[in-house]
This record gives sequence, C-alpha cells and structure tokens, in this order.
Amino acid sequence: MAFPNPPAILASRELHAAELESSSPDALLRLYAWMHLARTADNRILDLFRQGLIKGTVTGGQGNEGLIVPLALLADKAIDVISFTHRGLGGHLIWGGHLCDHLNQYIANAGSPTRAREGNIHHGDPAHRSLPMISHLGAMISTVLGATDSQRRQGRAAMGFAFFGDGSSSTGDVHESLNLASLLSLPVLFVIENNRYAYSTPVSEQFAGGTELWRRAAGYGIEGFAVDATDPEACARTLAAAIVKVRATSRPLLIEAHTLRLRGHAAYDTCDYLQPGEADAFHARDPLPRFRARLAAAGHAARLDALDAELNAFVEAAIKVSLAVPRPDPAGMETAVYAPPAPALPWKPEPATPASLNVAQACNAALRKILTERGESILLGQDIGTYGGAFKVTDGLLKQFGRSRVFNTPLAESACTGYAIGLAVNGHRPIEEFQFADFSTEAVTQLALNAATLHFRSGAACPLVLRFPCGGGLTFGSFHSQELETLFLSLPGFKALYPSTPQDAFDAMLAAYEDNNPVILFEHKALYRRGRQPVAWNPDYRGVWQPRQLRKGDFATFVTYGEMVHLAEEACDYLTGEYELGFDLFDLRCLAPLQLDAIKASLARTGRLIVLHEGRRTHGFGAELVARLTEEHFSSLKAAPLRIGSMDIPVPFAPELEHAYRPSRDRIIEQITAWMG
Repeated sequence: MAFPNPPAILASRELHAAELESSSPDALLRLYAWMHLARTADNRILDLFRQGLIKGTVTGGQGNEGLIVPLALLADKAIDVISFTHRGLGGHLIWGGHLCDHLNQYIANAGSPTRAREGNIHHGDPAHRSLPMISHLGAMISTVLGATDSQRRQGRAAMGFAFFGDGSSSTGDVHESLNLASLLSLPVLFVIENNRYAYSTPVSEQFAGGTELWRRAAGYGIEGFAVDATDPEACARTLAAAIVKVRATSRPLLIEAHTLRLRGHAAYDTCDYLQPGEADAFHARDPLPRFRARLAAAGHAARLDALDAELNAFVEAAIKVSLAVPRPDPAGMETAVYAPPAPALPWKPEPATPASLNVAQACNAALRKILTERGESILLGQDIGTYGGAFKVTDGLLKQFGRSRVFNTPLAESACTGYAIGLAVNGHRPIEEFQFADFSTEAVTQLALNAATLHFRSGAACPLVLRFPCGGGLTFGSFHSQELETLFLSLPGFKALYPSTPQDAFDAMLAAYEDNNPVILFEHKALYRRGRQPVAWNPDYRGVWQPRQLRKGDFATFVTYGEMVHLAEEACDYLTGEYELGFDLFDLRCLAPLQLDAIKASLARTGRLIVLHEGRRTHGFGAELVARLTEEHFSSLKAAPLRIGSMDIPVPFAPELEHAYRPSRDRIIEQITAWMG
C-alpha cells in the first residue's frame, strides 16, 4: 500500500533566521504545522499503545515541540549531526522519512527502519547523520561529537546537536562530553531538555546548590544560557542565533531549554508523584495551543483550521497504511549482527624486506603503515602522543603525523569511545588505545551496548579498532592485568583478534583496521618485548582470522591463544620428548567470530581435547571452546576435555602470588600428565 501524500505545507523542512526576524506568516504557519503533526502523531501513538497495537511502551514529546521542532527546522539537514532523545518525534519527522516510516518503527512491523529490532523511538537515520539513541541518555551524546568532528575533517561546515535531560545531566558521560567538546573546540550545541523531572524524581531531589543547569557551562570554558521552550517563536529566534554562533566560532555552547512533559515519562507513568495543581500548571503553559491562539489572533484562524483538518486526516491515513504492513520476519537476524565483509584495502606491499621486530614494534609498524596509507585513520588514547603510550607502542607517531591524526585524550574512556563511534559511523576509521584493557570497563556501555549493537539496530557499519593491552605476569596487580575476552565476547557484535607473534600482531592490526565492525585487538603486555622475529608485508594478512596449526600429532587436540601459545609449545615439546605423544597444537588467533572447522576435524581424529587460556577457569573462554568443539563429537571422545586456566581470584600483586595464580609451563605439564593418567 502506497504511503499517503503529505500536506503541501510539510514539503518544506526548513526554517531560516530571516523568516523569523520578519515574522513571516508562512514560516510561522510552517512551524505550527510541524508542531501539530508531532503532537497529533504522539497522541495517536499513545492511543495505539493503549489498544495493544504497539508493544512494550511509548514515550511522548507532548510539550517538547516548542524546542525540538524549531531546532530541527533550523538545522542544516544536508551536513549537520544530531541524536534525538525519546522526546524528539517531531525532530525525527523533520529530519527525514515519511510519517509511515516512523509509525512502522513504533508498530515494529516489517517496514520499521530498524527492521523491528529496536522499539518505539530508538531509531535514527545514520546515513543522514541522525544517530540512533540508546537508553543510556548521557552516553549517547558523545557520538555526536565524533560525527561532527568527522564532518569538519571532511571539509563540511557542519555542527552537531546533542540532547540530554535534566536527569541525565547528572551522568559522568555528560561531563566527559562537555569537557571533550571544549577541549577539541567542536561546534556542538548541547541542549538540556529540562522538564523538571527525571522519570519521577524532581529537580529539587537531583541537584544541590541551585538548579540553573546552564551555569555549568562556565566550568568548561564555554557559553551557556537558558531559553523558554514553551514560546516556540521566541525559542526559534534564540536557537537561530545560537546556531549561527556555533557554526561560525566552532565552539560548543550549552542551552538549558525549559520545556514541559505533559504525558509523564512513558505510557505506563501514572504521574502520581506530581504536586497538587502541578499538572494543570503544565497544561496552562502548553506551547501548542498558546502558539495557535497567537496565530489565530493575527488573522490566520481559517488557515489554521484547514491545516488542522488536513494534518489530522494525513495522520489517520498514515496509521491505516502502517497497521496494514506485515509483521517482521526473524530470518537473517544472526547474520545482521556484523556488517558485511569489507573488501581488502589496497595496501602497498611494504615493508617488502623483513625487519627483526618484537610485538610492540610490529604494532607500531602496522600503525605507521595505516596512518601513512589511509587518510581516514585516526589514533586516539591516553598518553599516546609525546609519551608514545604506556608501552611505547605509539612511539614517534605524533611527531610524524601530527596532533590531528594522533592525539591524547583526557581520562574519559566512555566519552572518548563514544566520540570514536561517531567518527566511525561517519566515514573515519579510528583506532582507540586503552592504556590497559582493564580501563575499558569505564566504557562498557559505549562498547557493548552502542558500538557492538549498532549494525544490528540501525544497519550502520562501525569500523573501530579497540586496542586492549592485557594479561598478567608483569606484577601489575588486579587493575592492570585482566583478561577480558569472556566479558566482552559474551555480548554480540564484537570481532576479536589475539596475536601471539610479531608477524601476527602486524597482520592483525591491518585485518582489524579494514573490518567494518568494532574489533578488539588483545595485545598481551608480556609479549610486547618477549623476542624478535622477522616481520614484513604478508599478502595473506587476512589469514589471521583463522587458527594456525603449530604442532601435529595424534594424541590430542590442543587449543590456546595469546601468551599461552608459547607455554603450550614448550609443554608439547616436553611431552613429546618425555612420553612420545604428539599433539595437534592450534593458535586460535581469532576469538570472534570463532573459526573452528580445522580444529573440529583434528578433534574428530584425536578424540581428546585440551583448552588453555590465561583467563580464570570459571566462566572462562575455554568453556565456550569446549562446548563448541565437543557438542558435535561428544560420543566419540576418548576422554573428558581438559580446561586449564587461572585461579578464580582477583589477580594478585606479588610475583610469587601471581605465578601461582596463572598457568605456568610446569603446571600445564602437570595437569596434562594427570589427565593422561
């Protein structure tokens, strides 16, 4: 069924400062029409929810139209970046698509922009720089920073619009993002949608020492002020001036918009927390009827009546079409987790002559090659500039490529990761170094709930390399020695490589870089300077996505990765010499997506399985390997699988304690010989 034609007044999705200055009747009626459409659609969506035709729940922007509609009309939809919150249906309608597209999203049918993989207003249009929201509202604004910077780096005079509420202004991500935007001088307009409640918590219980949130701007060295968003025309003029300033100065600006929430937090909200008379006071300030009354008093009553009738009929026609769209098909969901495979990049076959490098030097060489040959690459992280990184992996790169390509970030792992996501969605390919893998826990929301799910939710690729210096053995203690593959790879959407040799480290960096998904590159700190090997251009660098067989034998199939590869080699050599038993030893290399065909074939032949990893044994990655490898051949196994891992305790500090905590060559041999008996 074809979508109904929108009313003619909706053909324009723009509003210009000059029209506001002259109080152009056409412009003001256009502003009213979009506000009326947003309000009517929000109200009807609530009706559909109450009828059981929309599942889950719905949030509404009733009372927020005086802010979101003029701002979306004033923005340059051809170049600007935005991320609407759950009060922003009016903005979504203006930014792009037909009303039916957005209704399909709420109804979660086969025509949903997210293919019904996300609910109600959790959608965007990444191809046109409307970044999809996540429910962690403070964490969603940093992606706007990255995409805006990406636009500017590509020569476009773009700016970003980042929204958050009075409640989410308490989150650390908001502080991190404001600080980062000021530090990098990014042209982003931050808008606090202050409707006085965070769900049911009033501002009086959220903040001490005053509730003028815009005054926080001074702490970041940026301008800030408040605006009354219940007066759409005045609000539009203020926003127009702010947009001109931000675009011209390339400096962030903070606006606290005093708006209204006329329908509660969501459809299930009873609003019984409101004070007596408070709801009536809100409705008395409703921007839509007040704006309509002013326009009617100015002589436009007949035109307004005609618009109302035309817009209402359009909404009903669109609802009829969307309700007739078939339900979604679950086929293809698993393949949608990852972006499609990317073609190999046209790397130069350099260095052609092998150089003797350790793993740290091989990583450095790969990063140098990427920065030299790929103009869209950006390297960011703490202390990676002049200092060269905590492990000197980025040594010399700042001097060669400059601060625009290699730059230190503040201690703000969450916002900096969100910033990197924004860069990645908009055409850049950032490489983010976490000083220690352990510090990635500060960015779990950005990593696991934003970057890793982005393609599944929106169809947008997120080519992002995440460098995790990990592992123990160096007496760094609990906060600098974790193996976190089990944590992150239990969540869908990541790819992961874990090289054990200098050549594999070089190849893995290139393979991870050209992938269109977030790729975690685990770099074991004890391998950085373990020894040197020849490293050169490898035409088969993509082979790192497959396991590599290191030993051949008939007794058992032995699987490991990372630093444990070297211990496993020593153990296999000892057991072969002492017991004349051979092992099929595999370096897994790729932890996600697992490529196990060759290992399964080996296990079918040997009938015995050993899995070794440095991570803790309970809930360790080895349990997943055992399950994957044995579920097809369990009845033909000659022995129970052997899992070798670290103790189920936090990583201890003293060398003697850490040595007892993690696998060693001798304990590996002891466990295997006991298992053999």
